[in-house]
Amino acid sequence: MSDLRDAAMQSKAWPFEEARALLKRYEKAPPEKGYVLFETGYGPSGLPHIGTFGEVQRTTMIRRAFEIISDIPTRLICFSDDLDGMRKVPGNVPNPDKLREHLQKPLTSVPDPFNEFESFGAHNNAMLRRFLDTFGFEYEFISATEFYREGKFDEVLLRAAERYDAIMEVMLASLREERQQTYSCFLPISPISGRVLYVPMKEVNGKDGTITFEGEDGRDCTLPVTGGNVKLQWKPDFGARWAALGVDFEMYGKDHSTNTPIYDRICEILGGRKPNHFTYELFLDDKGQKISKSSGNGLTIDEWLTYASTESLGYFMYQKPKTAKRMYFDVIPKAVDEYHQQLRAYDDQDPAGRCANPVFHIHGHDVPTSDMVVPFSMLLNLASVSGAEDKERLWGFIRRYAPETGPESHPGLDAAAGYAIRYYHDFVKPAKVFRAPDAKERAALEDLRDRLKAWDGGLDAEALQSMVFAVGKEHGFEPLRDWFKALYEVLLGASQGPRFGGLIALYGIDESIALIDAGLEGRL
Repeated sequence: MSDLRDAAMQSKAWPFEEARALLKRYEKAPPEKGYVLFETGYGPSGLPHIGTFGEVQRTTMIRRAFEIISDIPTRLICFSDDLDGMRKVPGNVPNPDKLREHLQKPLTSVPDPFNEFESFGAHNNAMLRRFLDTFGFEYEFISATEFYREGKFDEVLLRAAERYDAIMEVMLASLREERQQTYSCFLPISPISGRVLYVPMKEVNGKDGTITFEGEDGRDCTLPVTGGNVKLQWKPDFGARWAALGVDFEMYGKDHSTNTPIYDRICEILGGRKPNHFTYELFLDDKGQKISKSSGNGLTIDEWLTYASTESLGYFMYQKPKTAKRMYFDVIPKAVDEYHQQLRAYDDQDPAGRCANPVFHIHGHDVPTSDMVVPFSMLLNLASVSGAEDKERLWGFIRRYAPETGPESHPGLDAAAGYAIRYYHDFVKPAKVFRAPDAKERAALEDLRDRLKAWDGGLDAEALQSMVFAVGKEHGFEPLRDWFKALYEVLLGASQGPRFGGLIALYGIDESIALIDAGLEGRL
């Protein structure tokens, strides 16, 4: 463990860099609360999504890194802002008309349209917990409704009333003039309708801890700021939550970055210490546009897990979090194969190498062994050339290539075969475009076919690859990649593909000869 800690203290892997910065926070004395607190927030107006996964996973990676370099205990809380008012009726719920009368009520006061929980907020919180539990995250859940109503926020809310003018000075400087006229950091919850009210304050009494405003009946209404009678607007709520809980670390997307000085200053006004931050870049769709829940572009978590494992998604989340990345279906095969490459490398790495390996940050100390004896990209191409409709057909080729394998002994490979079939049929097959070879390519393909007919070297992928290389060189392809491009376009209907010798070894000599004949005859 000491070797690993020494390596971690020097590692340039971003989770360790963030962990070391967090450790400096307590270089003079350990935290009075006895632990370092990581937080991730959730707006429960909709279902958890791929961004939720990424935020919790990345926070977990930094937490694991911190636990390696420090003996200070840690906690991770997932905070749900379920006291927020329902601003619009979601389009994906049953009986949406029944929700319209509950607009602007806290989500935990809105009936559950699914009739499964005591409220819509409770339903979405349950979905969040189920979502996080599915992926094995270790966390503690906090409901804003309970946090406010049980008095856990009272001390900070009373302080907010006392220091109202200082908070408002920060907030008003960030608002347009027309918004400044009616803005208050306090949102009262109407004792008449139960709705969250966006109304100006007539008085904020810091001594009594009360607010006065014009109620829904036109009369002045005075409420204590404690006990869940009010909530804070979302920007002040960020800073107040940090102060109330003693949050040490929170990450969020680049779209929040301009608000960071506001969150920090309000936390400090309320007597807290601003936490360490990590701002990550947002994901882009296939057209380079920001992924949006409302527009439905890009990938959902369910879509990724239809075609690949959770771990491959974790690998994608690890990569360069401060760089905007396209997150569309075509990134999946690369993520799968690179994840397994890192798994295979892990066992032979020294502590420094392991600290830099993404799989360490995905799995912690329990890094599994890869059983992918065939790369995912190769499985996709095997599905393509064989016309496989199910993974059992793929297993017929895999067993011939690697007789010691099977679905029971290689469950990861078995799952990948199923993913490959789905991915091929949904994305590869519809995009295949075959072309006829030109005269030079035809002569080379006929030569390759004839050499395969005379081949007696077994299913040696490297030897077959060397033979494919030799054919391309002898037929004057320069650069040599033009030869492989011809193989892919004529035989696979794609502009790129796998190491062709490996595909021949996996698909079979006789089958590859038949494939070349079909390509020469224009039957593909």
